[in-house]
Amino acid sequence: MTQYGIVTDLNRCVGCLACSTACKTVNGVRPGDFWIKTLRIGPTPKAGGSGQWPDVEMYFLPIQCQHCENPECVKVCPTQASHKLEDGTVQIDKSKCIGCQFCVMACPYGVRYLNDEERVVEKCTLCEQRISQGELPQCVMQCGSRARFFGDVEKGIATFEAPAPTHDLSTSYEDMQESRTTAKEWLEEWSDSDVYHLTDVGNGPQIAYILRNRTWQGKE
Repeated sequence: MTQYGIVTDLNRCVGCLACSTACKTVNGVRPGDFWIKTLRIGPTPKAGGSGQWPDVEMYFLPIQCQHCENPECVKVCPTQASHKLEDGTVQIDKSKCIGCQFCVMACPYGVRYLNDEERVVEKCTLCEQRISQGELPQCVMQCGSRARFFGDVEKGIATFEAPAPTHDLSTSYEDMQESRTTAKEWLEEWSDSDVYHLTDVGNGPQIAYILRNRTWQGKE
């Protein structure tokens, strides 16, 4: 069984919003709407610190559809517009969506919204049009700090892939798109205790986050 997802190394994320911008561009997301929102967490006092600079910590947290294992949005959809594909991603069939927004209310993460012009619900598709052809999601392709990796959760996040970085200025954009590096090869070592998910209410969120030596606040 396949369950596609994304892992973001929050120690590498600089909050540049390139993922949000790339997502909006490739998917035609309207101004004012977002499929990825990047939150600033902190500054908050470090454990045992004074609470004053430099005893504070901060990180950025990209939030998107979690492509859940057991999605609440699918359960409540009266027309089966919201559905889960064999690759594990959660999608919306706009031809079936009646704009009732039951899924919007059911989503634990607030990542769905009603497109007021089309009167249908939209959200992150994990760039289904790209991954179905063996490409990476656009947010992974355009991450300048190489913090985002895409892959099959069933195979472990160490196998997740991103474009292989290069300092060769003669490398074409097309060649760079086809190159790959893995989370294991590129990221600083992490342990299982460094891997987090947003709050699980029985839905099984499949988007993962790596955070080392800082306090995870994604469940608050």
